[in-house]
Amino acid sequence: MTRLVGLPPVIGLQTRLLVLGSFPGVASLREQRYYGHPQNQFWKILAALWSVDLVAMGYAERLDVVRDHGLGIWDVYAACEREGSLDTAIRNAELNDFGLVLRECPNLVAIAHNGGESFRHAKHTLALGLPVHKLPSTSPANASWSLDRKLAAWGEVFRLYGLV
Repeated sequence: MTRLVGLPPVIGLQTRLLVLGSFPGVASLREQRYYGHPQNQFWKILAALWSVDLVAMGYAERLDVVRDHGLGIWDVYAACEREGSLDTAIRNAELNDFGLVLRECPNLVAIAHNGGESFRHAKHTLALGLPVHKLPSTSPANASWSLDRKLAAWGEVFRLYGLV
């Protein structure tokens, strides 16, 4: 199995809420972009919450909007072995250094896990001493949640920390 390396964090001084996925899928790794699969609802949810057409923007512009809204993006895994994109196929995973976000993001007030695989590592993010939330996965594999239901759950957490 091939050893895969994740993407660098999208964080900064203004980051108030950090959303942690599990590990980028094949499409995201190929493009070197978070949530690169066209069926992933991450960008659609942010676009709806912020009333900004993120889907029509280039990736760099999307990241500027994300930073401007105080959102950070990263994954729980720095590297792993995996065939395909499913979280269930992840093997020999290496966790990211979550202490980095405390050092780089002095305004960080909370962490949200995008889906169950990410949330399995909540004990590590809870150790940072911040509130931790579990959000429904934006992955197309999470078909049991409608877009509206996901949007409501994400909006609730974003409102708690002033991101909408």
